[in-house]
Amino acid sequence: MALDRWIALILLSICLAYGYTAWFTMDAGLAPFMKRNPIWPSTFPKVLSILGLIASCAILLGLEKAEEKPAEINYRRLGDYHLGQALLLLGLMVAYALCLRPVGFIVSTSAFLILGSLILGERKWPILLPVAVTATLVVWFLVQQVLGIYMRPLPGFWGG
Repeated sequence: MALDRWIALILLSICLAYGYTAWFTMDAGLAPFMKRNPIWPSTFPKVLSILGLIASCAILLGLEKAEEKPAEINYRRLGDYHLGQALLLLGLMVAYALCLRPVGFIVSTSAFLILGSLILGERKWPILLPVAVTATLVVWFLVQQVLGIYMRPLPGFWGG
């Protein structure tokens, strides 16, 4: 059996154990008032276990195999694969994670989306700026108001 199928078999067993825990043991300790909620703390683990089972079974059965062999990465020619863009994006992700609390969600996320788009080659400013700011504000509104999770929207010196 190929290595990818062995890994899929291991992931299948992990997803089965995770799914068993999510379906049968996590809900037993819920408070009575939480049992009437439409979404329980175990909802996301249940969805993850089902998706993991489907993906693992697809790999085990060979459903993901393409007819054509995909192009292999030539490690001797890494410079041909836009390695600079990838490293810049990784650095930008680290900077975003470090700036999220002190700078605030709205400013750091907007800057991340704008700079990430520029690294990837987007140059249409009239489209880039409103889309990045609107997406940031929509996500912040959903997390803050709908889910009720507090995220500092602005830097502390701006009243955040």
